[in-house]
Amino acid sequence: MPADIDLNEERELVKQAQKAPDAFAELYDRYYAGIFGYCLRRTADLETAQDMTSETFVKALNKLWQFRWRNVSFSSWLYKIAANEINQYFRKAGHKKSVSLEELQEQGFEPISTSDPETELIEAQEELRQYQDFLEIQVKLVELPARYQEVIALRFFEKKQIKEIAEILGKKEGTVKSLLSRAVEKLRQSC
Repeated sequence: MPADIDLNEERELVKQAQKAPDAFAELYDRYYAGIFGYCLRRTADLETAQDMTSETFVKALNKLWQFRWRNVSFSSWLYKIAANEINQYFRKAGHKKSVSLEELQEQGFEPISTSDPETELIEAQEELRQYQDFLEIQVKLVELPARYQEVIALRFFEKKQIKEIAEILGKKEGTVKSLLSRAVEKLRQSC
């Protein structure tokens, strides 16, 4: 959940949106970047992440009247919808084993340009290293079972606390800790 919103404020926004769907725009604005980032890091595909993010918010809007405050924040509910979209994508498409740097650039990932050639070269090398690291991790992640992919992505990419991951996945905190531990171990073994 973004740091600038507390649960009471979130609850009030949801109540407003349940009464007047046009108020949903504020919730969308607050959570779009986080949900999109989560989808992008899980799929490593810009268009797919955009589609999943859109579908997440469409489903949230259509089911908003059903949302109840039962120990799950609205943001956790959104992440849960997004996680379901991601799982559905991987079930339908099969695991995409790798993404080339060219594909990422075609999808809109462009190096930041500066006027100083030496600085530009250093930045380009760093960005390339980050892309390569991301792609290596992505390849290893998609080889893991979905339950491990979810906890790794939520904990390390989305910086979610164990409690919030438990809310998103509908699992107990102890189960999340166990899944996270096993997932990290499996990643270590594959490296």
